[in-house]
Amino acid sequence: MEQVVVGLFLTFFILEFLVEFILNEMNISYVRKRWVEQKIPDFFQGKMSPKDYRKSVEYTLAKGRFQRWAEVYGALVTLFVLFGGVLPYLDWFSQHVGGRFPSTTQAAGILFSFSTGLIFSILSLPTDLYSTLVIEERFGFNKTTLKLYLTDKLKGLFLGVVIGIPFLFGVLWLMEGTGSYWWLWAFFFIFAFQFLMVMIYPTLIAPLFNKFEPLRDGELRQRILALADQVGFKTDGVYTMDGSRRSAHSNAYFTGIGKTKRIVLFDTLIEQMTIDQGLAVLAHEMGHYKMKHIRRMLVIRGICLLVGLYILNLLVGYEPMFRAFGLEKPSNYGALVLFSLLSGPVTFYLNPLMNFLSRKHEYEADRFATRTLKDGRPMEEALIGLTVKNLSNLTPHPWYSAYHYSHPTTAERVSAIRKVSSSEYRVSSS
Repeated sequence: MEQVVVGLFLTFFILEFLVEFILNEMNISYVRKRWVEQKIPDFFQGKMSPKDYRKSVEYTLAKGRFQRWAEVYGALVTLFVLFGGVLPYLDWFSQHVGGRFPSTTQAAGILFSFSTGLIFSILSLPTDLYSTLVIEERFGFNKTTLKLYLTDKLKGLFLGVVIGIPFLFGVLWLMEGTGSYWWLWAFFFIFAFQFLMVMIYPTLIAPLFNKFEPLRDGELRQRILALADQVGFKTDGVYTMDGSRRSAHSNAYFTGIGKTKRIVLFDTLIEQMTIDQGLAVLAHEMGHYKMKHIRRMLVIRGICLLVGLYILNLLVGYEPMFRAFGLEKPSNYGALVLFSLLSGPVTFYLNPLMNFLSRKHEYEADRFATRTLKDGRPMEEALIGLTVKNLSNLTPHPWYSAYHYSHPTTAERVSAIRKVSSSEYRVSSS
């Protein structure tokens, strides 16, 4: 049965790798062909210079070429961990060290899980460093120094220990002490834990990496607060974030939940947009909340989590799965780690389905922003401006976009916004 487990895993693993690799090649070829035509897409005529278009194509192709080798490297790392004797050694090491502590501490399981995650983190450093310090640097986006990069990694490791230990202890304790329905108790625990993280992230976690300051009083702040009041969006405040410290890319987002909700604007966004455009971006984000997209996605992720835990419950004692990857006997912590490593290749085909729902939400939020502001031009200009400044891919392959993009392309969004504006105009005129 071990051979059957290995065979099934490799089948899904290779299938996922081929899908990712082929889609990337299709996207590279598609972008090159559009570039040979030497025609800027219609929505960007007059908004983007030929020089910037060429630069965006070069940026897309550079990332695509790098993705080839990153995919191969990532696949080799996963196979090395699963079949290179890494897991059996970590299991022996974890039991040897963890055995010095009372079994109720779940020390062996916590150490095994952390060690596996640490190995993946360390082995992912080459591709992450190259992407950040070479490709992003070459195209003028990177602002992260090597010192800042390493500091961020150390902070992330610290948070992983502080947050991860109680989280893993809770899950492993429930698996061991709550009987055959542990997966149901674990679901409530994990869901509550995630909810807590969302609440404390804005005030305790995010400030460890970025500096947040209340947006200075002025027209932008007053109009944001007026818009929030108009749509009934309650917020803890409006803040600016020093995004330029790490990257020239720009963005805006909402974070937190309930009374901890806050509006965050990258300093680069404030510099690059007019007040009307910035307001349109925020109206779009408010639309996600008002149309209950966040709540809907939480429910869907909750269902996926529950199903995943139930399947894990069925496999937790299945000895062939453990022996297939070098582990001598079943263990709760071994099941957790194996399930996290094996589930991706088995469920990768769900990505387009999740992206389809996400893209639907983006269209709805754009429609909300257009109708709330009674004008689609600021949103249209903001999207085009962000695309130009971020050197985004103007012409992704449709299949690549459907599989990888959680947002519709700018051309698709602008087209939809114009339809909404046209429809609203016809209604008001009649």
